[in-house]
Amino acid sequence: MRYAEGSRRLRAYRKRIAALRKKMRDVQHRIEPEPVDDYTFSTARGPKRLSELFGAKRELFVIHNMGSSCPYCTLWADGYNGLYEHLRSRAAFVVSSPDPPPVQARFARSRGWRFPMVSHRGTTFAQDMGYRSRSGGWLPGISAFRREPNRIVRLSEAAWAPGDDFCSLWHVLDLLPEGPAGWQPRLRYRSPGRSR
Repeated sequence: MRYAEGSRRLRAYRKRIAALRKKMRDVQHRIEPEPVDDYTFSTARGPKRLSELFGAKRELFVIHNMGSSCPYCTLWADGYNGLYEHLRSRAAFVVSSPDPPPVQARFARSRGWRFPMVSHRGTTFAQDMGYRSRSGGWLPGISAFRREPNRIVRLSEAAWAPGDDFCSLWHVLDLLPEGPAGWQPRLRYRSPGRSR
């Protein structure tokens, strides 16, 4: 297929995808908010309730992260680190994982992460939000919450997987003829000129 023809087809597909995304947003905005408990998390500075994570904001994004051993969750978190200032200008933002706070703090420092982290270890938060598998493993995703006068509600959520809309790297790799070609994220990469 010639470049011009391929580009024309791709533009048409992207328009269809944009139309589907609009339909998805319309449905998402009509979903009735779900009341949630005011969960208590562990942090490096002591216990914090879900209601406290909002700070001065009315809305809050919570990232459901599987922990420091997951290179995929680390990839997503690295990306959100770059977006953090933009995100927090609109809503509060926090990453939740099962790692205890000292592990979170060490790992965040090693990655240069600036966003706040909370540990849901010992709580039912991840399970109640649908981010625990039947076998007991953790699942990745994002939930959006709103603080109302007498309650907290979950507005929406989305699970994460390679190729989703929440990690642009996959879409960049798709521009190559072979796409990701079996590429997988790592916690560390070999530096040029250095052995593993």
